[in-house]
Amino acid sequence: MRTPLCLLGGPGVRDRAAHGHDADRFAELGSVTKVFTGTVLTRLDRAGTVALDAPLEEYLEEVPRGTGITLRHLAEHTSGLPRLAPVPPGPPGDPYGAFDEQALRRSLRDLGRLRTGRLGEELYSNLGYAILGHALTTATGLPYQRLVDEHVLRPLGLEDGAVTAVPPEGRRLVPRDLFGRPRLWTLTGPVLPAGGLWSTCRTMADVLVGLLVDRRLGPPAPTWRRGRSVLWHNGATAGSSVVAAAHDDGRWLLLHRLGRPARTDRLARRILAAAPPHDGS
Repeated sequence: MRTPLCLLGGPGVRDRAAHGHDADRFAELGSVTKVFTGTVLTRLDRAGTVALDAPLEEYLEEVPRGTGITLRHLAEHTSGLPRLAPVPPGPPGDPYGAFDEQALRRSLRDLGRLRTGRLGEELYSNLGYAILGHALTTATGLPYQRLVDEHVLRPLGLEDGAVTAVPPEGRRLVPRDLFGRPRLWTLTGPVLPAGGLWSTCRTMADVLVGLLVDRRLGPPAPTWRRGRSVLWHNGATAGSSVVAAAHDDGRWLLLHRLGRPARTDRLARRILAAAPPHDGS
């Protein structure tokens, strides 16, 4: 059975949706959600609502003083925090099922002891982004969706809820196992800012171009991963994988598959490398 795939891109990339995919149905973004969280952070920093280099305890009273962790550390994965929070086992096959509000608050209180890396050392952390999202909603008093709407979607000319954790039931592209059962993780709780958003491919492509090609919201957030001449981020859930990337010369692509993330990453690199350099015309 062929893997549903959606590919959208700039010059030299042939747009297509194949094998049951649909560019106008909502699909899981996984860790590409972090791009939205990081963009909210940078815009709140520019507005003076929060400060990138302020200690985390300024925004979250549960955090013990003296950890040295700042909002920037969380955004750049240099806080030393582990990838996942230490929680009791949840539902089988769902690594986030037991990460609820209580688990988040326990993690905040134990932040100093949870670190598995040195401060300033890059260590990819979903826990760090869950905490970052919590700090932003606490500092503003606004729910996460409203922050995304006000600081990312509206400034890019997109409708509120065009990227959301709760897409319309009838417009979701849901990965399923061999028995037809949905393959979905629990990503609507505290881990939402790290990986719980859904978007259509068409909308996510508009976001990608607005943030990385046209730079309509200013310099890209520190969330984006930097290659030799490309900014990119990928994401993966139980059965969904996505890559968003843009070369410095303007080449870009958005690739979503209901399939293994390693294959998606390799395919995205090959397609983007094969696209002719953008001449800016």
